Order: sequence, then structure tokens, then C-alpha cells
Amino acid sequence: MKAAIALAAALCGTPAFAGWEPTKPVEIVVAAGAGGASDQMARMMQAAIQKNNLMKQPMVVSLKGGASGAEALMYMKSSEGDPNKVLIAYSLIYMLPLSAKIPFNWRELTPVSVIALDQFVLWDNSAGPKTVKEFIDAAKAASSPFKMGGTGSKREDHVLTVFLEQKTGAKFSYLPYKSGGEAATQLVGNHTEANVNNPSENLEVWRAGQVRPLCVFDKERISYTSKVTDTQSWADIPTCKEQGVDVQYLMLRAMFLPGKVTAEQQAFYVELFHKVTQTTEYKDYMEKQALKPIFLTGKDMVQFLEEDDAINKSLMTEAGFVAK
Repeated sequence: MKAAIALAAALCGTPAFAGWEPTKPVEIVVAAGAGGASDQMARMMQAAIQKNNLMKQPMVVSLKGGASGAEALMYMKSSEGDPNKVLIAYSLIYMLPLSAKIPFNWRELTPVSVIALDQFVLWDNSAGPKTVKEFIDAAKAASSPFKMGGTGSKREDHVLTVFLEQKTGAKFSYLPYKSGGEAATQLVGNHTEANVNNPSENLEVWRAGQVRPLCVFDKERISYTSKVTDTQSWADIPTCKEQGVDVQYLMLRAMFLPGKVTAEQQAFYVELFHKVTQTTEYKDYMEKQALKPIFLTGKDMVQFLEEDDAINKSLMTEAGFVAK
């Protein structure tokens, strides 16, 4: 946060970036399917950039969720030196190379900025159990494992499901879907008993009264206090630890360029995405989707990524998801 404040002060005291800028449309690459949290964030940034005239060239959203997101990672890796492609990255950049042994390392790309942290919530159908205790008791008493929907095998949702089993003794059958939006639809239709979607992925079905948030997987409650439904705000959702299940996880939201771009090109995008974080569209989106605001660049970003990588590797190893 100190780095973000320092950068903001520096940018406020200088004229608009006068060096390199794109001369053709910029592709924002999403390593997931349509309707998920990454797709939604990419389209918010696309709209904010266009509405506020932050870049002369248009930004186009490119969905490359094939092979559980490996399509996007390998696409970026193969685009060395191309400053017209930017990846909206999440914890996939750590997890997929471990679980699938794809030849990718995030250090091969050019870091631009960490722009948010995403939380996870345990959700069930509104007709299901009303508390975490009731949910776990029902899962333990069920004749077959509860179906837990998620986005991608051996990824964030799956890891949380494994740790939920370890902490509670309940059994779950994890069902991976193409996106968080599809996982939400499956829960509404009672094809699954629960999911651990990001807030944004279940927002509309929660507002419609079709699903219920049971707890948030963080050490503290979500900070936003404006009512989302008639009776609840994000801040009303207890932490899972408050409910007796001590499982915590935050997901990265960051921007990367391909490797071997110039420092001038990198600087353009650092400034661009800092400007995005100052827009009304970004601030409204952060509250609506219950994201944690953060802005890190340079050495602070790299240090954060190294530490986050180590945490994810530890979790993946403990869950037994690292390929041998």
C-alpha cells in the first residue's frame, strides 16, 4: 500500500505519459471462460479505459480458457516482445504448472501491477442449511459425498474443498465447470450442494435469493457495508474461522505483459492500470464484487509474487495436487 501511495503521488506530479504507447488494439487475455470473475474484471477495465479515454487504441477482451487456462499462459509465453498483449492473471499462474507440469513460469513474463485480491465464500442453495454447522452436519450425514462445484480441477476451488474436508471430516465430490458463472447456475439448479465461488460469481443469484453465503475464507470479514440484498451486506457474512472452520485463502489479481518487452512499454502499462484504479468504474466494481483493493508494482510486486507463489506451492503440496 505504501508503494501505491508513493506511485500515486509521483503520477499526480507528472504530465501524462509521453513515451511509448500502443499503435494498434491491445488484447487483454483472460485465462478462463465467459462469465467468470476474470472475464468480468477484464470487461470492467475495458469499459473504464474506453469511457475515460485512458488509451488511444481500443482494448479487446480475448478469452483463452482452454486446457484449464493453459491456453492463455502458453499464448503469453509465446508472445515475447509483443507489448500489445496483457494477461489478467490469477493464482492459476502458480497452480497450473504444478498440477499439469506445463512448461510455464510466471517469471518468464513481465510483471505490471497487482490490482486486487479476491476472496472466496462458501455458498449453498437458499433452500439448504442456514449455517456452516448445519451444512457440515448435513454433509457428514449424507449417504453420498456432497457435490461441490468449482472452476477447474486442482485449482483454488478444489484446494479449498480439500481443506474443508480436512478441517471438518465431511466428504465432498468436487465437480469442475468451465467458469464460476456455470458453477453458480449448477448450484441454483440443485445439481450441486455448494460452491466456493468468488463473491462476484454468485452476486446476482445471491441478490435474487437463490443462494446463501455461509462464510468467507479470510482472516477478516469483507469490509463493504452497503446492503446487497434486502437484509445483508458483504460485511454481514461471517468468516469461516468465526464459524469454527479455520480455512483462509486470497487469490491474486494481477496484470502481466509478455517477456522481453521494453522498460518504456512496461512503464506505459503501469501508469495505465494505475489510472484505471482511480476511475469510478474500478471503485464501484471493487465494492460490488467485494474485492480487496491493492496496487503493487516493481520490486514490491515481485516480492509479493514470490511470497504468494510459495504459499500456493505449499497448499498444493499439502493437498496432494503437485504432479510427479
